[in-house]
Amino acid sequence: MTEIEGALDGDTDAVRAALVEWYEDDHRDYPWRRTDDAYEILVSEVMSQQTQLDRVVEAWDAFLDRWPTVDALADADRSEVVAFWSDQRLGYNNRARYLHEAAGQVVDDFGGEFPQTPAELSELMGVGPYTANAVASFAFNNGDAVVDTNVKRVLHRAFDVPDDDAAFERVASDLMPPGESRVWNNAIMELGGVACQKNPRCDEAGCPWREWCDAYQTGDFTAPDVPTQPSFEGSRRQFRGRIIRLLGEHEEMELDALGHRIRVDYAPDGDYGREWLCGLLDDLEADGLVATDDRDGEPVARLER
Repeated sequence: MTEIEGALDGDTDAVRAALVEWYEDDHRDYPWRRTDDAYEILVSEVMSQQTQLDRVVEAWDAFLDRWPTVDALADADRSEVVAFWSDQRLGYNNRARYLHEAAGQVVDDFGGEFPQTPAELSELMGVGPYTANAVASFAFNNGDAVVDTNVKRVLHRAFDVPDDDAAFERVASDLMPPGESRVWNNAIMELGGVACQKNPRCDEAGCPWREWCDAYQTGDFTAPDVPTQPSFEGSRRQFRGRIIRLLGEHEEMELDALGHRIRVDYAPDGDYGREWLCGLLDDLEADGLVATDDRDGEPVARLER
């Protein structure tokens, strides 16, 4: 008997059935939930790492209109992919570079066919354990139990799982019905995103686990600490994005011209001057996104192609 089966006193099957029925009856209709195409799912997973799902929909549609297949993305100019990413404000631009390189790996190393296991998917550039498992689950129904921030919150509240990664992994795995990773992982993440939010909506969302939930019974809805996303406005990430967009529009730009275009208070010798700008360019160069050259004694920046 597993840990969770003992805690539920034989109700494990009922708990599973209640969640799946709740999810299948009504859930947020994101387009990537209507496909089992591994490429489309990988794009959605990478985009959603730093962007709210409602905002991802438009970007996902536009991305697939432009590069509809893994072969199309692999053949694309990397600078165009990076510029798209920046225009859509999808987070760190190196994710676009990794996604482009991963497409090339699928084409060159796997004959254009996506690998189907979490271990094989983890071989793709920029694909960590969570993303690999998500793609394996949603594309091939071949994944393990997903454990993200929402799932941790659900398990902590519902079954009093301690705030410990190993415990979360163990209980999540025990709960997932064998061979049902696609529907199960979608369902438990939906529960965390719709009902078991930071401010819980148990009754409003019709949480299917209320009769078993420790937090619902006791009124104690504390949860593991949830990291907060740093503010985008005024961040280095915002200015790196502006650099990528401008360099996507121009073949190359002199540093001071670039600085004045990305920040109104740019002054070459000021607090936000060349030293500050070169720091941003160094970050982008380390990610393989930007290169700097010398033109007639004047440094210029361009997108790395």
